[in-house]
Amino acid sequence: MIVLETERLLLRYLSAHDAPFIVALLNDPDWLRFIGDKSVRTLDDARAYLRNGPIAMYAREGFGLYLAVLKASGEPIGLCGLIRRDGLADVDIGFAFLPAFRGEGYALESAAAVMAHGRDRLGLDRIVAITTIDNDRSIRVLERLGLVREQPVRLPGDGEALQLYASRKNPRT
Repeated sequence: MIVLETERLLLRYLSAHDAPFIVALLNDPDWLRFIGDKSVRTLDDARAYLRNGPIAMYAREGFGLYLAVLKASGEPIGLCGLIRRDGLADVDIGFAFLPAFRGEGYALESAAAVMAHGRDRLGLDRIVAITTIDNDRSIRVLERLGLVREQPVRLPGDGEALQLYASRKNPRT
């Protein structure tokens, strides 16, 4: 089911059928470096990741990570969506794209649509993002979205300090 549409992309709910894409993305060296190893190596691992992660979050929260596909071809190129994480008071925006599709503006395009959806349709007053301090590409996207750097944070069970970025309060409230 399609959740959002942008000029070049469709963002839709993930399903077990997306397992091959998930194996490829979650084993990309930049995913492993900047997001972390989710121990997804097989199609069965990917189906479990999808079932226990994004699909469970759709049922629990009404939102989650969405698959970004090219409108022109239907090719899956990345993930973008909203996540409720332990250790963060606010909903977090996340995104990741396959290497061949980085630097083309897809992260900014999809994240801007997700931010607007979060504010306008879900009524979120504040959306945050977390990233490693050396993830320059993601930091540029977050800043272009209008998020501002706040304080370092540590998520439960993770020793690495992450940088928190946050949107300003929703002007409607």
